[in-house]
Amino acid sequence: MIWAKKLTDIQPFYVMEVLRRAKELVAQGRDIVRLEVGEPNFSTPQPIIKAAHQALDEDQTNYTLAQGSLPLRKKIAQWYDKQYGVDVSEERIIITSGTSGAFMLAFGIILNPGDRFAISDPGYPCYKNMIRLLGGDPVQIPVGPDSHYQLNASLLAPELKKGLRGGLITSPSNPTGTLIPDQAFAQVVDLIHDGGGVVVSDEIYHGITYGKSAKTALEFSDRAIVINGFSKYFAMTGWRLGWMIVPDDAIRAVEMLQQNLFISASTIAQHAAMAAFDCTDNFDKQLKQYDKNRVFLIEALQKLGFEISVEPMGAFYIYANIANLLTQFGIKDSQIFCEKLLEEAGVAVTPGLDFGSFAAGEHLRFSYATDFARIEEGVLRIAKFLG
Repeated sequence: MIWAKKLTDIQPFYVMEVLRRAKELVAQGRDIVRLEVGEPNFSTPQPIIKAAHQALDEDQTNYTLAQGSLPLRKKIAQWYDKQYGVDVSEERIIITSGTSGAFMLAFGIILNPGDRFAISDPGYPCYKNMIRLLGGDPVQIPVGPDSHYQLNASLLAPELKKGLRGGLITSPSNPTGTLIPDQAFAQVVDLIHDGGGVVVSDEIYHGITYGKSAKTALEFSDRAIVINGFSKYFAMTGWRLGWMIVPDDAIRAVEMLQQNLFISASTIAQHAAMAAFDCTDNFDKQLKQYDKNRVFLIEALQKLGFEISVEPMGAFYIYANIANLLTQFGIKDSQIFCEKLLEEAGVAVTPGLDFGSFAAGEHLRFSYATDFARIEEGVLRIAKFLG
């Protein structure tokens, strides 16, 4: 069977390959320190689980509206008022099947065949694959320490001259954990909008920041499409529930696309999420643990020779340059480094190859969303591995 040719443009998600091999080694009896997957290591709080049980007991198992449950959309609108001082009508909020569903809907209403859409390199690997799947052309713009690993006006300007349908901002960023500076954020939004393009803002790591809160794109423009969800800060990864906020004139288009692609998001997950906004004490307690992990791991990695040019101030990732270590130990690239680290030291991390092509072979991503004791153990193993 010959499948669709467009699949040749879709690249694998390498971290999932690392995850698969790590699980194989665990099944063989190996103890593996897991620093690869971007998933909170603490359980969904009990009030959320209790709300799901109650919904099941009450047989709340039918479809919701395509836009999602109105009570949940109102909760999210209240959240934006409380967290950002932004007034958002619940009519502009669409509940989605995770943020992945939200991105499919967003790119679905934005892109025509061949449209160029700007994303940062390094960046979350699924962006480019979804853009390609929907017929667009992902324009991967190299970003480095000088721009906090974020897009800015000077980086975007040359591509805008060639024509862009829009651009994507991710703050805090995966894989770098960096925040886009406020001035750069405003300039990027203005530049894209002035060029007739669409701004999409991935805000899934909002709530997980250290010393500074992340800005929502809605603070700079009500024309931006904002995507967020319950996976990271709210610790509901497996519930697969997200949301998007769209301009008034996009509501109907997203609703129709949702009806055709997903019908609606999970009803049980929507009922459960109603309780999430009352569990912020749990999440903020976990945030303190993340910060402890972050500070320790940054210092430990730097002592071992990993270069961290910009301090990560959000999410739960560290993006480290290992060019000097590759040269020192005669290892070809970060993927081989990851393979050797996993097989020989029992530590799983993610190769930079997952996140783009710009200096990808010289970088690793560490996730510190795990227990402090495991991070300590991981550092000891890495130190031993490096001799």
